[in-house]
Amino acid sequence: MAENAAKRLKTDNGNAVSIGTHNGHFHADEALAVYMLRTHVPTYAGAKLVRTRDPALLGGCHTVVDVGGEYDPARNLFDHHQRTFATSFPGRQTKLSSAGLVYMHFGRGIIARRLGQPEDSEQVGMVWRKIYESFVEALDAHDNGIGVYDAAALAAAGLQKKFSDGGFTLGAMVGRLNPNWNDPVPEDPVAAQEAEDKRFELASQRIGEEFDRDLDYFTRAWLPAREVVAEAFATRQEHDSQGRIMVLKRQSAPWKDHLYSLEEEQPESGKVLYVLYPEKPVPDAKWRIQCAPVAKDSFESRKPLPEAWRGFRDEELDGISGVGGSVFVHASGFIGGNKTYEGVLAMAKKALEL
Repeated sequence: MAENAAKRLKTDNGNAVSIGTHNGHFHADEALAVYMLRTHVPTYAGAKLVRTRDPALLGGCHTVVDVGGEYDPARNLFDHHQRTFATSFPGRQTKLSSAGLVYMHFGRGIIARRLGQPEDSEQVGMVWRKIYESFVEALDAHDNGIGVYDAAALAAAGLQKKFSDGGFTLGAMVGRLNPNWNDPVPEDPVAAQEAEDKRFELASQRIGEEFDRDLDYFTRAWLPAREVVAEAFATRQEHDSQGRIMVLKRQSAPWKDHLYSLEEEQPESGKVLYVLYPEKPVPDAKWRIQCAPVAKDSFESRKPLPEAWRGFRDEELDGISGVGGSVFVHASGFIGGNKTYEGVLAMAKKALEL
């Protein structure tokens, strides 16, 4: 792995190592690559940043990302712009950018240190893959000009976007930190480069904060939820003989990713339609019923709550549904609530019949 190689290499003067990347207009991929190295890999703590396209200056850097035309982890070279480059993350098809390259080689170590586990442990591997798919892959696709959907297939189907979401992407967030075309530029080339580098440092810190939030979430919340969801998945026949109702008995936890992976691992067990959980981890908490989406990021439910219940609340909903203690059902039918576990379970069973 590149991290081990990096630990063996030091600059000749024994000072902090240097990371080289290109100057000029910056992007999210090299901003994140630099952040991951400097913040999460001990070798690069306090690393000097060199932004240039001068081969001689880059040649003096310990590590080079997103420039130089070479990918050679043994020499700490992580560029992806060369014509022959076609490397992707294990199990994925998206061609890597500098962010994906650095994450592929150093990500396991970052997660292992956070979890206090060996790099080759199952849990480290699970989080390593999940953070790539949920965060880093989008940067790889953006930098390589790869769309989320196949443009030809969309055109053939006659599908058009209802509104622009371009401003909400990670790439757009970093891109806005570049200077505007008509911003004043210092006449002194050194001062101009310093001003540009300050903007890059801000962009690197900004995208890094988002990465750190994901790292914290997936190691501290998402991973522990796996055990909670697995227990509920294993006991769902207690509530419905076909296993269509899953109950998180103690409290709600991030369940969608784990549910889908468990269903893939056990395809013969059928699909969960409704997930029940208490609003709070207290004895008298109200309960929720949430419909499992057809896919993790979909707004379409596998089986929405009955149309006749939607948009009603309290006693009026009691009369319509025939279940006492009702609190609400959302107008779109994807979620509802009841005052008790018995009540929300009754709502789920009745919804299965309708």
